[in-house]
Amino acid sequence: MTQPSHAPLVPRSGLAADYLAHLARRGTGPEELMRQVVADELVAVAYRGRYLPAPVFVSAAERARLAADLGTVHTLLTQLPERLFGGDAGALARAVGMTETQASVVERATKAGQPLLPLARSDCYRDADGFKLLELNITSALGGFENAGICRAMLAHPALAEFAAEHRLDYVDTLHGIVQTLFAECAEHMGDGSRRPVVALVDWPESFKSYEPRLKVMAALFDGFGIDAVPCHVGQISERGGRLEVHGRTIDVVYRFFLVEEISTPADEELVAPVLRAFEEGRIGMFSRLDAELYGNKGALAMLSDDENRHAFSDQEREVVDRFLPWTRHVRRTATDQAGQEIDLVAHAAAEQHDLILKPTLLHGGTGVVPGWTVSAEEWREQLAAAMDGPYVVQRRIRPVPELFPANEGSGSQELYLNWGVFATDPRVTGGDGYNGCLVRGSTNPEVGVVSMNGGARVACSLYQKDSEDESSEQGGSTS
Repeated sequence: MTQPSHAPLVPRSGLAADYLAHLARRGTGPEELMRQVVADELVAVAYRGRYLPAPVFVSAAERARLAADLGTVHTLLTQLPERLFGGDAGALARAVGMTETQASVVERATKAGQPLLPLARSDCYRDADGFKLLELNITSALGGFENAGICRAMLAHPALAEFAAEHRLDYVDTLHGIVQTLFAECAEHMGDGSRRPVVALVDWPESFKSYEPRLKVMAALFDGFGIDAVPCHVGQISERGGRLEVHGRTIDVVYRFFLVEEISTPADEELVAPVLRAFEEGRIGMFSRLDAELYGNKGALAMLSDDENRHAFSDQEREVVDRFLPWTRHVRRTATDQAGQEIDLVAHAAAEQHDLILKPTLLHGGTGVVPGWTVSAEEWREQLAAAMDGPYVVQRRIRPVPELFPANEGSGSQELYLNWGVFATDPRVTGGDGYNGCLVRGSTNPEVGVVSMNGGARVACSLYQKDSEDESSEQGGSTS
């Protein structure tokens, strides 16, 4: 993927403040744009009216650096088996806390031969020094794919459309990039165009109960790309005559929304066995391969941060790690500090409690996360003791800078604290620089531990500022 640029990062352009002034001159309230979004039925299923009153704006320099940095980190993570474990993906799986069942599934996936193309969504905060990467979700099971729908709905209002034209703003259709990656990764199973491929959107039985409405939205959107998409859970797939079927349809590709973390017992492995066998034998395509979450695991990210592994990376790669990743360590008796000195991790974590956050390596959606500044010293010590030598990491807290938004009602502004969900793809597949759109989640609370929908956050889409190369090639944008 794209290598990092070492050119100085151009300071923010003040687009948020410019946009507030633009709304004031027009006498337009932010609630008018929000009405455009709420009226969009496909987007409403996912977010149910919980929107921020404006998009966020990303400069051309910010976009380019984010794409390059995410590309570098993705490359490093997916190469960890070769760089640190002699090519043994199972050893990496066990090192980050996966069960024997999960490690076996991962090993089987890596031997199947189908390519694993870059597709990821970050969790970034922006502090005074720039963007910092908290997590990189490497999987096909990515939420937030509806963000272009929010862009389209908001841009239907003249106030934002005028501002976007004046400041050369555009957006990327994230779902389009996902579909391009799907076709590239599963090309031999997607057909020759003589018929529409059948793609099963497959979740786990338990999570399917709540996620089915969003899978139905995705199926409706896939229809526009010439794909017959069938939402289901893995227990609804049957095998007949060597082919997998769901709801009477023969499956070409399994689009995987279930996660490796859900395959935790032999019984779980048996449930998914027909799908695994069909994939290994080349009878179906799978998007994405079952080892994808291994590389997006928080424990894998800690291996990049841990300076005991610095010998495995080039000077350029270390520069990205040092600048882009906060200090992250597995919860062990000893570790190294940011200066590379060996420390007693328990004593260090106790002294730095209000600047550290404890995270399980395998779970997602904020589950099991303990921000040190939200609990008592006694509870913090108890949590660390329970996590010791287990599948947990501690990470240096990032204090996000406030971002300026219109007030929810009337004139004026408000400050919000954002989690930036930047999507990354392979530019060789999707074109551009690999930046594939962004969905942000925002909170009014500067002390929030996890900016999440479960914690009351609201969402916004992102518009990026085109540079001269974008304007000459007109690649990637949807307002072009």
